Amino acid sequence: MAQTAIKISVIGAGFVGSTVAYTLVMKGVASEIILVDVNPERAEGEAMDISHGAPFAKSSIIRAGSYEDTKGSDVVIITAGTNQKPGETRIDLITRNAAIMRDVAGKVGEQSPNAVILVISNPVDVMAYVAREVTGFPKNRVIGSGTVLDSSRFRYLLANRFDIDPRNVHGYIMGEHGDSEFPAWSLVNIAGMDLDEASSLFKKEINDEIRQSIADSTRNAAYEIINRKGATYYGIAMSATRIVEAIVRDERSIMTVSSLLHGEYGIDDLYLSVPAILGEHGIEKVLTPCLSDLELANLHRSADALREARSQIQ
Repeated sequence: MAQTAIKISVIGAGFVGSTVAYTLVMKGVASEIILVDVNPERAEGEAMDISHGAPFAKSSIIRAGSYEDTKGSDVVIITAGTNQKPGETRIDLITRNAAIMRDVAGKVGEQSPNAVILVISNPVDVMAYVAREVTGFPKNRVIGSGTVLDSSRFRYLLANRFDIDPRNVHGYIMGEHGDSEFPAWSLVNIAGMDLDEASSLFKKEINDEIRQSIADSTRNAAYEIINRKGATYYGIAMSATRIVEAIVRDERSIMTVSSLLHGEYGIDDLYLSVPAILGEHGIEKVLTPCLSDLELANLHRSADALREARSQIQ
């Protein structure tokens, strides 16, 4: 997919979808962006607003359209769905968003049979499964945004603890994008050092209490934001754009997207987040770095939670 003309369609022009479209334009990821919404006037207004800043951004055409206008998209980003309300978990969204996803994914699959689909709608792991089930696409071409944003939050909090640039902190949140997600502490890397070595060198204590605080802050970040401003959209838009960038530019970057597992870590037929290589075909390879016994148990606990959630719509 590493080509000059890239067409990306964004389904859903709410806070998340419109911010994704804006971020795509500012990063110059696509030459053409189509914004589709159940409310066409909303999509038109968002496209107009973003396009008026064209002189300040890299060259991209953005316009509102119908599903027919998305035909031949290289990547389709699905953000459509109802919002998570204060006090509500991502899993609470499952029943009503599954019906929306079936409708949207069916139309997307008809118009762009060769596209990579990136699902953002929550609960994202279950919605990605529904999208693949409806489209019948190969598993590498239906991806959930997963814990890419959660991992970014995790790195940010660790960087604050060590007082260093977050780009020099590498670490993953794995499992469900939700309440059962967990940090893979054994995989944290700071300047080539594991967490204990870095803690000693930087003289920054990372005891069990601090680890738990960082894990909780990462897991609860979305709830805290929703309680304060009603929705989250900047962080997920930046994450989605980074995922798309890796795909269309065939970067082979490693991110914790939600992937359909078939035997990895002993888990089968479930979407959940583990490190994966992203390139022009979507997910090029799912990676299985060695986890501690506790982390492996946490991953299976997360898988059990997602299996239970998915059973609610089958």
